[in-house]
Amino acid sequence: MSDPNIGRVLFNRYELVELLGKGAMGKVYLAKDARVGGVLVAVKFLSQALLNKKMRDRFEREATTCALLGQHSLHIVRVMDYGVTDEIPFYVMEYLQGDSLSDVIREDNINLERFLSLARQIALGLQCAHEGIQKDGKTVPIVHRDIKPSNILVSQDSSFGELVKILDFGIAKLLQEETAGQTNCFMGTLAYSSPEQMEGKELTSSSDLYSLGVMMFQMLTGHMPLTAETHTFGAWYKTHHFQTPRSFEAVAPYLRLPSELKHLVFQCLAKEPQKRPQSAGEIVKTLEQLEKNLHTSPTPAQNGSKPTPSAESAPKAPSAPVDPPPSVKRSKTQPPSSSPPTSPGRNTSKSPGKSSGKLQLLEPAPAIDMVCWEQTWPKGKPLAQIVFPQVLQTKTEQTVVTLWAMLKKQEIEQRQINRLYNKTYKNFLYSVSPHPMILWLTVLYDPKQGPRWFRYYMDLKSHKGKRLANLIAHTGRYCLLFFALEEPGRCADAISINVNHSQRQRLQDWANTSDSMAGGQPTRSKELLQKEFEKLQPQIMMKLEAGVPDSSF
Repeated sequence: MSDPNIGRVLFNRYELVELLGKGAMGKVYLAKDARVGGVLVAVKFLSQALLNKKMRDRFEREATTCALLGQHSLHIVRVMDYGVTDEIPFYVMEYLQGDSLSDVIREDNINLERFLSLARQIALGLQCAHEGIQKDGKTVPIVHRDIKPSNILVSQDSSFGELVKILDFGIAKLLQEETAGQTNCFMGTLAYSSPEQMEGKELTSSSDLYSLGVMMFQMLTGHMPLTAETHTFGAWYKTHHFQTPRSFEAVAPYLRLPSELKHLVFQCLAKEPQKRPQSAGEIVKTLEQLEKNLHTSPTPAQNGSKPTPSAESAPKAPSAPVDPPPSVKRSKTQPPSSSPPTSPGRNTSKSPGKSSGKLQLLEPAPAIDMVCWEQTWPKGKPLAQIVFPQVLQTKTEQTVVTLWAMLKKQEIEQRQINRLYNKTYKNFLYSVSPHPMILWLTVLYDPKQGPRWFRYYMDLKSHKGKRLANLIAHTGRYCLLFFALEEPGRCADAISINVNHSQRQRLQDWANTSDSMAGGQPTRSKELLQKEFEKLQPQIMMKLEAGVPDSSF
């Protein structure tokens, strides 16, 4: 039987396309946001109807709080909109492709390195929520109340690596309050609920840490630390209150874990809240230190199976979400400009010119355009909307920096049609500390389709990142290559983008000075640059929409 919601449009904006999943708390649909060019979003309908104004007001307060929370941490899914239709409340969230942690646990053997990265990111999201957000002049701490693997999403970010996000903040509390008048009401997941949650007490952040402890044990061993005789409330009540958690040795004798990690997990599983870690921040610090120890000493034996892919790509998140310090710098940008159509072999750059000093302008030539158009999508890259750089060589030995992006064929064709009306924005943001890092930002703006953002992080302590920065500074240009998702065989479009002298000079200065910097915590710098980008985003959009000739920020 087909789902009657498919094809439905909410608020003349969100068209429901596909049912992504359903559970105790509701259904999640993939949807298109018509207001911003059909961008994909996720819409979650809650399982409870809002029957009166009091419930509607409570839902609005909870949804607003969750939306604010998602803006403060990369590790909490962003809620962008909310509403009520046919008395059923719904959230509109960012759409992320990935796997739930429950699938990861079931299908993969999580080695120690990957575990530390995943667990630390979850703890960072909890730390942000527990410390609270500012709302109406007050600090509002938020307790999740239903931390479990199915509420954790693990996705692959094209520039960030393996990224963890927590889902459904505030929903458990909302549904519990709405059904508080019913008998035998319990909201949460029995196997992960703290003793105090089973008793129906007012919860603090410590309850989430207990659930985290259960989940960490499961991530490391594939088994639960506590087991109940039957899957009933009464059986789990006795289990959480009186059963001693199983030891790692009993469940997984092959594991070789640091004693500090074992202590942390069992501390989280303490029956009394006061005996657990005092905060999620305390857990973050312990996990960060364990990661540091892991990378400075021989790796302990893993879980006896083939290791999962290296966690080199898994980000190390900062100890706490913070506002970008003065160490994040922005280069002056070129104004938005319209780009004329390009075709294979046709060069649309300005006529060749010479520049003085160390920075040289790459001689525009048809060979550069041709080598771009001849490219095919790498076999090792997934067929997904990702962004990554490549350095190409022409037959005349010219070096070309390119940024590859995969989009849907229809979007590429539409942007080609509207090329004369498109505007391009490019900028480079720099984080000096704790790790020298550049955020390479490119935006294409089509008045009909809206903006398309392309971002890539250049790590100046890596050979690849430093080479990219030096090459862009040296050549004064890069090319944006598009490949169609449906027909990835050959490049579908190529746009040449010039970088002004000021930006080039800054790139070269940053690359040169990075040698003398110690580095460390690259993901911290990515977090800072991400926050700076989020601050700039509304300003960039205002100027692109207005066509203002000067867009320096």
